[in-house]
Parts: sequence; C-alpha cells; structure tokens
Amino acid sequence: MKRDQLTATILKETNLKNRFLDYVQVDTQSVEGSETFPSSLKEKVLGAKLVDELKSLGITDAEMDENGYVYAKLASNCGNKKRVAFIAHMDVALDCAGEGVKPVLHENYDGSAIKLNAGIVIDPEDSTELKQCIGDTIITSDGTTLLGADDKAGVAAIMSMAEYLLKHPEIKRPEIRICFTPDEEIGCGVDRINLEKVDADFAYTLDGGFPYEVNYENFNAFSAKVTFKGISIHPGYAKDKMVNAIRYAGKFVDLLPKTMSPERTCGREPFIHPVGIEGNLEEAKVSMILRSFVPEDITREENIILNIIELLKSEEPRLQVTPVFKESYLNMYEVMKDHMEVYTYVEKAIEELGAKPDVEPIRGGTDGARLSFMGLPCPNIFAGGVNFHSQKEWVALENIALASAVTVKIVENVVK
Repeated sequence: MKRDQLTATILKETNLKNRFLDYVQVDTQSVEGSETFPSSLKEKVLGAKLVDELKSLGITDAEMDENGYVYAKLASNCGNKKRVAFIAHMDVALDCAGEGVKPVLHENYDGSAIKLNAGIVIDPEDSTELKQCIGDTIITSDGTTLLGADDKAGVAAIMSMAEYLLKHPEIKRPEIRICFTPDEEIGCGVDRINLEKVDADFAYTLDGGFPYEVNYENFNAFSAKVTFKGISIHPGYAKDKMVNAIRYAGKFVDLLPKTMSPERTCGREPFIHPVGIEGNLEEAKVSMILRSFVPEDITREENIILNIIELLKSEEPRLQVTPVFKESYLNMYEVMKDHMEVYTYVEKAIEELGAKPDVEPIRGGTDGARLSFMGLPCPNIFAGGVNFHSQKEWVALENIALASAVTVKIVENVVK
C-alpha cells in the first residue's frame, strides 16, 4: 500500500510502535454483567497510564474520572475556537482470551501465511488485506489471545497525533479534545461519559478497520427477549397435560426466517439473530438482536416475531409467551445528514494523503452512534486493525500511523 510522507514522519518522530505494544499487554477485557463501572477495574490501569503519558507530553489538562474515562485538552495555537474531539475505547472484546497478550512483530512482511501458536494461521487468501501490506511490519498476538488492536490501535493513533502536533507547533490547530472510554465492547462505552468534559462541537471515533474506512451510517439496533412459560408435570403422566417451554422455544427459533440471518445477509440487508437460549421445561427464554438500516425494517422484524408467537399460541393455547423489545442504538446518519461538514473534513484529509475514503455503512455500531444522538456528531474512522475479536487479529504498524496522519490532516482542515 502506497503511503504518504506524513505517515512515515509520524512513525519516525513519535513513539507509536512502543506505545501500541505497551497498551496491548495491559489486560483491559471488559466484563459482561458486572455491577461495577467500569466493568473491570483493570481498565483503569491503562487509563492511569494514558493520563501519565499525556502529562509527560506536556498536556497538563489530563485526568481520569471515577468511572474510568480519560479526558484531555490541547489548546488552540492560532485562536481558532472550533472544538474537535478524538475518541477511542480502551477495553477489548470478550470473544476470546484477552489476558497475557504477547505481541509478535513480523517485520518486512513477505506476503506468506503467518503461522502462530496453537495452530493459528493467518492466510492472505482469507485475510486479503494482507496482500496490500507486503513490506510492512505486521503485528499479531502469539495466537493464544486476541491482539487488542480493537481499539488500542485507535488509542495509539490519537496519542501519536497529540505527540506529533506538540512537536510541530507550526501546524495551526483548533481546540482539540481527547477522550478514551471504557466498556465499549459490552455496549456501555458512553453510559457515563461527561460531555461537558469532552467539551467539543463534533468528534471522531477511531474504531474502524482497514484504511481508508469511514462510517457515518450504522445499523439501527434493537434487542428482543421472548419468554415461554409452559406447564411442568411428571413425564410419566404428562399426556395432554404437559406444555414443554423448551420445545416451543426451539420451534420459535426454527420458524425465524432463514434468509434474514446474519450468515445469509450483507450490505444493507436487515437480520434477526438469535444469540442465546436458556431455561427449563417450565420456562425458557430466547434472546435476539434485530438489525436494520431503516426503522421500517425493525418494525417488520418485530411483527415477524409477534406473528410466530401467535402461531405457536394458536397451536397450544395454554402456552404463555411474553416478548420484550428494547432499543440499543440508532443509525447515526439521522444526525450526520445535517452535519456533513464533519465528514468533509475527513474526506479532504484522506484525499490530501493521496487516497479516497472507503465510505461504508457499519453492520454494527460504534460509540459515535450514541454520541451523535447525544448532540455530538461523531462519524467513525479506520484505525488499521483486521480480524477483530479473534486470535487472528492483526494490524500493520504503518496503518496505525496512517490513521494518526488522517487525524493530523483533519486538525489542519478544521482550521482552514
């Protein structure tokens, strides 16, 4: 992949490589169902480290609050009063082991399959982005854990942006805000964010994948939980008396439309995805997520679920079924469409670095979606990582530097 001189300079003049390698070795795996905030107190270990590092760079206005959020401010050096924030999350996913990360550098990558421990192989035929990174420094875990580029690559890119700007006071900048959040991976990343401390007019999350991904659309996301209550009785005397909640929960899942599953949809197609089933003969629960880029499809998905419930109740009138639908996050485009100048800064930044933005709707969500509806327009930018949430996760060091270069160019364009 051809890269610009700014990316090379950031790699040369900042501590990007060492800080990223340091960050990924700090265990920050969030914990589903925790009663504390952040969900794991070990997330604050990285937060404290980041505050100390920000202060060592000369940013005295850096702090971590009681909830584990890190805030910092970099003053304008030209009188420009626009306030732009850059945001990344410190926690890593729960999908595989996240403790004891041992980063491995594959320098001057030659295009071959990368073989790690535990029989893990990252094959360029499957992970095709590798073909664009020949000659780069590829960073992986040792194969026994995830790497944590999601989103420590974003954290490292923002920190290196701050370091570079402070080393180059000739670059005119507006008011810059930095925020690192906990618990994004369990959907709580902005639950307790203090927008007064963020203090920005607009923001960018660096939580995307490969260059030059930019997102200002995402799924509307709802959850659904359907509870089935049956009738329990000794199986030896159950004829015409028992109503098996497990059996009807299974029937319900089987009746969900197969063509609307994640494994059979792509692009802007919506889906209904069962993610959990639990219970016993007397009571069983099915948990699902509903996803769509347009609100009308969410309504259609809810009606599909309700119609299946009515079908099962007509088959067995004694069966009690209770559905509960809950909003998780909405499509940020409903906010962004009125603030497209925020995207324009990114578009121009990438073009000035010799490329074109890869604008894609996210088949998922980011903190930026919720922040946008909280009054802070916030599209998402790539941070370089690939194969998130798995032992095959990898990132090219040069692509983290490239993400950092984009943020520097955004800063310059905000002033212009």
